Amino acid sequence: MTTPKASLNLTTTPETVTWPETHYVYIEKTGPFQNTAPQAWEELQKVIPQICEHNQVTAYTSLYKVGPQIYRAGVGIAAEPKNLPAGLQYTKFPGGKYARFTLTGPYSNLPEASGRVFAMVKDQKLPVRDDFNIENYVNDPRTTPASDLVTQILIAVR
Repeated sequence: MTTPKASLNLTTTPETVTWPETHYVYIEKTGPFQNTAPQAWEELQKVIPQICEHNQVTAYTSLYKVGPQIYRAGVGIAAEPKNLPAGLQYTKFPGGKYARFTLTGPYSNLPEASGRVFAMVKDQKLPVRDDFNIENYVNDPRTTPASDLVTQILIAVR
């Protein structure tokens, strides 16, 4: 007998939001996200203390494009970066209009949640634009129980 999988705690009606222009420092990987996302985050986590020595981190986010399979694990910072460790890239991300879905629960639910979000975007005929989508990690996994983690999944819309 198999135990049914718990349902995702995922919003089904998106909220339209404007993501602000953001100073963004990141590690970029290309290829299947199930491989590149963990690698990028592992590398970034190692240099977070060095980033924080000279920069104020304001957000932990990933930016990604599904078509070309580009994944960026990164942090928003308060101003243009100073003294970044080797291997990091910087961009002033322009932000823009997004459809925001919210997942509450462990990061291990993100692949399934993202798949559902893309299905809902298609079903709801949202006017997507060719830009990076965003995962915004709202709370700190070091101090928040996995069941209470909040991730905003933001899809670029017109």
